[in-house]
Amino acid sequence: MSNAVALKAVSAQSPEYREAPRSIEAEQALLGAILINNEAFDKVADFLDAAHFFEEIHRRIYENAASLIRAGKLASPITLKTFLGDGDLGGVTMGQYLARLAADATTIINAEQYGRIIYELHQRRSLIGIGTEVVNIAYDAPVEMPPKTQIEEAERKLYELAELGRYEKGFIRFTDAAARAIDMAAAAYRRDGKLSGIATGLADLDRMMGGLQPSDLVIIAGRPGMGKTALATNIAYNIARAYRAEAQPDGSLKTVDGGVVGFFSLEMSAEQLATRIISERSGVPSYKIRRGDIVEDERRGVFEFSKITEAAREMQTIPLYIDETGGISIAQLVSRARRLKRQRGLDVLFVDYLQLLTGSTRRGDNRVQELTEITTSLKALAKELNAPIVALSQLSRQVENREDKRPQLSDLRESGSIEQDADVVMFVYRE
Repeated sequence: MSNAVALKAVSAQSPEYREAPRSIEAEQALLGAILINNEAFDKVADFLDAAHFFEEIHRRIYENAASLIRAGKLASPITLKTFLGDGDLGGVTMGQYLARLAADATTIINAEQYGRIIYELHQRRSLIGIGTEVVNIAYDAPVEMPPKTQIEEAERKLYELAELGRYEKGFIRFTDAAARAIDMAAAAYRRDGKLSGIATGLADLDRMMGGLQPSDLVIIAGRPGMGKTALATNIAYNIARAYRAEAQPDGSLKTVDGGVVGFFSLEMSAEQLATRIISERSGVPSYKIRRGDIVEDERRGVFEFSKITEAAREMQTIPLYIDETGGISIAQLVSRARRLKRQRGLDVLFVDYLQLLTGSTRRGDNRVQELTEITTSLKALAKELNAPIVALSQLSRQVENREDKRPQLSDLRESGSIEQDADVVMFVYRE
């Protein structure tokens, strides 16, 4: 029997034969602009680092020039030569090369554009590096690393690269921030509910909060059986049902009412959650739906099956996405939320519930530190996505030992970080 040999065909267009994306000319033009006028550095300092340059010598020149300028000193061919030496660079000395860079530069007008080119080419090289790493890990991953973990790690790196690609925002003028605040107030004025945030569909709650605000971490806490999940699912459904978007000049969609909703259900299955919502919308008790004890009798005027069907049909059209995976880590939740934001859009995120999440790293048996990491990560995620996150939380049993059983902030289970990181804390309580 002959042995089958797998041959890999490599074309001239394969990565092995292609040069890494770079623009030596843009690097030289930017460095020259900085050398003739140090103000050119200010145009790129917010987003460009030495590591973004392709040529090692250009990294060294930029790094030393940046150090001098930040120290309030002059960066010129003469001053840089002191720090870089005057070694041979393949036919020219360092001093000659610096002088040539300055001589070839005529203006600093295009300095920022050169910086953007250098930055974006670095992004492309980073993307190639991630792709190569993904391939290598897929080939050589240890047995204990499942493909799912590899995919999530690759997704995390790609997302981080995409976020870096937006450039650092740095400071913004107060007048710009004020203009945004006025725009938000104007949008609230035009909206029927006069809310600055996303309406929950519960009039009294909206009146108190002004709706769910972007980047807020909202906690709904209560003892088991008090209705935390019921409240959360009602709000989630109301927001998704009210969703309306308008096309923008660039072809993207902008939410003008309601929102796209993500719901992490760590305790209940998606079917159980859907059953609850259908029960609420149809008025048919959930236990009857689960048992199939449904009445459809025209003579008696009972149309339970028709109501359930209508509620289910309505649910098929709303942008409510449920992740029913149990026991996920906060890192996995963050990764999946980012993916939903990228693929479907995401205006509000629900997490049911905090104590069922795990930390991204082992912290021994210190659950308090673990939950601190979780709430801190959720707050950071809310700010990153510019979307409110509504997280449910259990209360400690000590509330049962008091004569007055109304919940207090001190009853939040396992961590004081919940009240520290949360923007709003609501308690669900029944007499």
